[in-house]
Amino acid sequence: MVDFNFLTITVLALVNSINPCQIAMLILVLVTILMQNEDRNKKRILFVGLAFIVAVYLTYLFYGIVLVQLFQTFTGFLKQGAIYVRDAFAILSMIVGALQLKDFFIYKKGSFGTEMPLWMRPKAKRIIQKITSPIGAFFTGFIITLFLGPCTMAPLLVATESLSKLGLIKAIPWLLYFNFIIVIPLIVITLIIYFGFATTDEVSNWKERNVRLLHLIAGILLFATGIILLMGWL
Repeated sequence: MVDFNFLTITVLALVNSINPCQIAMLILVLVTILMQNEDRNKKRILFVGLAFIVAVYLTYLFYGIVLVQLFQTFTGFLKQGAIYVRDAFAILSMIVGALQLKDFFIYKKGSFGTEMPLWMRPKAKRIIQKITSPIGAFFTGFIITLFLGPCTMAPLLVATESLSKLGLIKAIPWLLYFNFIIVIPLIVITLIIYFGFATTDEVSNWKERNVRLLHLIAGILLFATGIILLMGWL
């Protein structure tokens, strides 16, 4: 078995960063927030966008720390079952990957396990549309990321299960790096709008045009990750 390393964490983080559940919904939230501030000065747009991104980053970091600690505790009680835990995550990754692939061929908004449910979206939009300050954007980023947890967790679960073997202190730098990769697409979108390379409508339209492709890429990567785990290559 290959030891946990830079390549492993990078691949898993990239899988997480292009997850359509995250891309479609977090970008929707980010674009909506930025639209509320588009008629204001450039610095305000930047600060609101970055506040939202920082909240997403910290929430995922919190998830990661809790999961590493849980895995450490669990494996301490059940060392013989560690291999079964890894196999379970491999199967979970393949199931989520299959759902993503299904959405490429038969796409439906709010699909189970891959996107935020439709019934939640109007409530989220009502909250988001009231945001005009960095503080409001920060709290919204925190709340939305908590809701998105179930459909974005597969790569993080795999990563934290491996990181738990390093111990919490040694795992934290890896979690910081992992979460930075996750928010790179959000940083890029904020800067694109801030520097005027595209409007919020153009970014939103790009997401709509490419949502099937994002599902395809994420599905292939997640399914491949599950197979690699079952084969013991990670």
